[in-house]
Amino acid sequence: MNFIRLHPADDIVIARGQLMSGGSVEGVAIKGLIPPGHKIATRAIAVGEPVRRYNQVIGFASQAIAPGEHVHTHNLSMGAEKGNFERDYAIGQDVKPEPVRQHATFMGYQRSDGRVATRNYIGVLSSVNCSATAARAIADHFSKRSNPGALANFPNVDGVVALTHGTGCGMDSEGLGMQLLERTLAGYATHANFWGVVVVGLGCESNQINTWLAHSSLREGDTLKVFNIQDTGGTRLTVEKGIALIQEMLPRANAVQRSACGVEHITVGLQCGGSDGYSGISANPALGAAVDLLVQHGGTAILSETPEIYGAEHLLTRRAVRPEVAHKLIERIRWWENYTAINGGEMNNNPSPGNKAGGLTTILEKSLGAVAKGGTSNLQAVYEYAEPVTTQGFVYMDTPGYDPVSATGQVAGGANLICFTTGRGSAYGCAPSPSLKFSTNTALWKKQTEDMDLNCGEIVDDGVSIAEMGQRIFEMILATASGEPTKSERHGYGQNEFVPWQVGAVM
Repeated sequence: MNFIRLHPADDIVIARGQLMSGGSVEGVAIKGLIPPGHKIATRAIAVGEPVRRYNQVIGFASQAIAPGEHVHTHNLSMGAEKGNFERDYAIGQDVKPEPVRQHATFMGYQRSDGRVATRNYIGVLSSVNCSATAARAIADHFSKRSNPGALANFPNVDGVVALTHGTGCGMDSEGLGMQLLERTLAGYATHANFWGVVVVGLGCESNQINTWLAHSSLREGDTLKVFNIQDTGGTRLTVEKGIALIQEMLPRANAVQRSACGVEHITVGLQCGGSDGYSGISANPALGAAVDLLVQHGGTAILSETPEIYGAEHLLTRRAVRPEVAHKLIERIRWWENYTAINGGEMNNNPSPGNKAGGLTTILEKSLGAVAKGGTSNLQAVYEYAEPVTTQGFVYMDTPGYDPVSATGQVAGGANLICFTTGRGSAYGCAPSPSLKFSTNTALWKKQTEDMDLNCGEIVDDGVSIAEMGQRIFEMILATASGEPTKSERHGYGQNEFVPWQVGAVM
């Protein structure tokens, strides 16, 4: 069959491969060229009529659409009619009994406070962009590529990584932007996947280290060291001091050993980037099936990217275990509507050129596929950006849709592993948490096998079931959490992808 029908009530079907005039779908003659992953109308659709995919509205016809025509940005939009498109939040309507608990294990690092790590790094954080060069120089001394002997005697240490950023000054010291930065840095400074962390500042920045420590209820100790370039005496002395502190940490960090731990200690951040028309058909629902298995075993999954669930949030509010959980999600949606408006944008600006080339048209369509990553488990809690995730099960964190920023918030919240679906291709990693990447289509898998960890295109091409692929993903999560390196780790990704969310004026 040359097409995919997702629901009997849909107005469109999806092309499995490139289709053109002379062919047909469901007895309807194809008109023109239809790229793979794109939509074909199966009935006449009048101007202003809603168009359905997954039996959900993905937009409104901006011009009359004939049966067999390509349905895309030229004839489908949010439209003036979007004001009439109201989601039925039906709060709690789809909550189901909690599944029978399962008890799989993985090999993790048990920390003294009871948390469990999937990796064992030492981190170098910068409080401000001004200290980024010094922070990177400290970590570079221990680089396995440029200085392979530096960690030769410490096989249980995965590496020393510098996580730097472009902010920390020129901002309101009491504003939301500073609060987000402080929360993010605190989440990384205390992350289970770091045995220890060194924080390097300049000394005169808005993000004062001592203020950050106080606001975050942190203090210096064996696993957290802080200092400023201005106090230390300049760049060279700062780098030397940082190297010496890490050399003191290494023997103790290397002393830890992996042991059997319950899956309740795995927290997975869910991401999708470079999405295409197959994302909501293959990789995303397969990841959702894996999430349901993870939750069944007591683990936690964090769905995020609020601009990319817009228009599909009603599918989450129906699964909220308490009304206040649903209302917090709706409040974050309203915040984003206002935030984009005051910055001269709109929520439908989200689908990127790559998304559209892959077959996605409106944010409504993209969001319906993105939400599938969250499976069918009950929604237990909603968190703001980089807040510590303390509730087990399926939860939501408010983040931007931009993947590095979103995943940074999830890791700050405690995610010790990332699962990332992509249809167009992605170059991504997320130290200190390993990142698995799943291709939505076989063409991408063949093109970027060295970057993808699993081909979910087998669902479309070979008839592999969503459940079977979900089981494969779940088993891959356990193997990765136990130390199996991901493709992105083999390539050395992870340090440049630390991108805290910046909001507010730069002053």
